[in-house]
Parts: sequence; structure tokens; C-alpha cells
Amino acid sequence: MDLRHLRYFMAVAEELHFGRAAERLHIAQPPLSQQIRQLEAELGFQLFYRTKRSVELTEAGQVFLQECQRLFRQLDQAIEMGRQVSRGELGQLVIGFVSSAAYNVLPTLLRSFRMQIPKVSLELHELTTDQQLHWLHDRRLDVGLIRPPVDDPTFAAFTILQESLVVALPEQHPLACQHHVSLQQLAHEAFVLFPRPLAPGLYDQIISLCQQVGFSPNVVQEAIQMQTIVSLVAAEIGVAIVPISLQNLQRTGVIYKPLQEPTPKAEIAIAWRRSDVSPIVERFLEIARQLIL
Repeated sequence: MDLRHLRYFMAVAEELHFGRAAERLHIAQPPLSQQIRQLEAELGFQLFYRTKRSVELTEAGQVFLQECQRLFRQLDQAIEMGRQVSRGELGQLVIGFVSSAAYNVLPTLLRSFRMQIPKVSLELHELTTDQQLHWLHDRRLDVGLIRPPVDDPTFAAFTILQESLVVALPEQHPLACQHHVSLQQLAHEAFVLFPRPLAPGLYDQIISLCQQVGFSPNVVQEAIQMQTIVSLVAAEIGVAIVPISLQNLQRTGVIYKPLQEPTPKAEIAIAWRRSDVSPIVERFLEIARQLIL
């Protein structure tokens, strides 16, 4: 028995006429009658009552027709789902992101992806850059929003966001009343910073920026997440140089001030496994490229 036999049966059952069913199937009537008899023999029960003037379904045939119709609906659904998956329109995407991405590019990216690809379920994980690269390597993530650079040739990446750096000050800090702050004015301040292994690119930018004006920052406290760094600034533990989008966090007790000196651009990039790009990942990357800020 194969799907062809079932299609023959359904045509006869729906037409209740071997001649019309044969025309519908584009075959001759005698081979069709023979195929139905073979199907009945294989099933072990009669599907039709046949007379010279009429064809009727047996009770078993009626039940068998209903189940065949259900089977073909499921088959059509399976085919359509397969097509959607092949086009990147159905399935699951596991995304990692650095905490600061939640205040700039991530909401826009997710909203655009959800509007264009609504049937793909998203699983989100807030992770540091080094954690995301480990998870990507272990296939626990499909894509990651990270702080570049990415030196491992296993991964491909492109920058989706570039933004200026600003200084985060406690609200009562003497410099908080200034319109701009010079880096020289921060030379003797206590700094809150994240450990270098978590995002070496951004870390090196901040250290280099300070060194260009003649000092190395006095790091009194390290924190993993940007939200924590801002909270420590609010607690007057120190000052911090952060991406400008952290202003969107709107943490009470913190004032953000632009720096007088030109600053390098802090970047967020999208990384993925170079040799393992599914249709869903391709669609995500395509949408992300349209949103480069």
C-alpha cells in the first residue's frame, strides 16, 4: 500500500463512480478498479458495495475515508511546515545578548523580526560576550549580540550598532553640573569597570581613552553587567565610562555627561557559527542588516 492507492480510493469514495474517478485521476477505468480490489485485499475488508448501477461505501469504507482524509490533511500540513522551515519562517531561534543591547538595538531588532517572521519562537539569554562565544561554540546559541572583536575564525560577525561613550557620574558629584566633562578631570576618580575577559574590545577602548590623556583609571570595583555598573555609580562607589545608550536605563542617582574629547565608537556586533547557518539564522541576519544603526 502506498499513497497512490489511498488517493485512488479517495477519488472513488468522493465520486462514487469509477468512470468519473478515473477521469479525475487521468487513468483508465479498468486499472483503477484493479487497484481498488488490490487495496481491499491488502486491507482485509471491503471498501465499496458495487452494482452495475451504483457504487456505495461500506461502513468500514466510510470510516477508512475519514481517516484517509485526516491523514492527507496532516500530510499537507507537514509539507507546508517543511516549506516554512526551509524558508526560515518556522522553528526556534536562540539568541544571546550583552546586557547593554537591551537598551539600544535589541528591542528594535526583535520587533522587526517578530513582524516579519511571526511563527519562529525566540529564546533569549542575557550573557556576557565571552559566555556567548562559548555557548555559540557549544551550539547552545544560534546567534549572539556581542561586543567585538571576534578573533575565532569559527565565527562570523558584522557590526550592527556604533555609539559614543559618555561618563556616568553620581548625581551629587561636583562634575554633574557641567555640560561636558574632560577626561583630565577624571584622572583622580575611582572607576567602576567590567573585567577585561568579558568584553576585551570595549575594555581596551576605555583604558586607551584614559591613557591618551595621561592616566590609567583607578578601578576600585568590577561588575559583570552594565546595569550593575550604573547602580554602583548611583551608590557613589565611583564613576564609569559607558556606551551612550545606557542613558535609556534611567537609573535614579546617575547623571550622564558627554566627554569633551573625541571618543571611539563602542560597537555591538551579531556573531554566528560560520559553517552552520540555518534558514532561520539567515532570515535573522537579513533583517539585522536592514537595521544597521
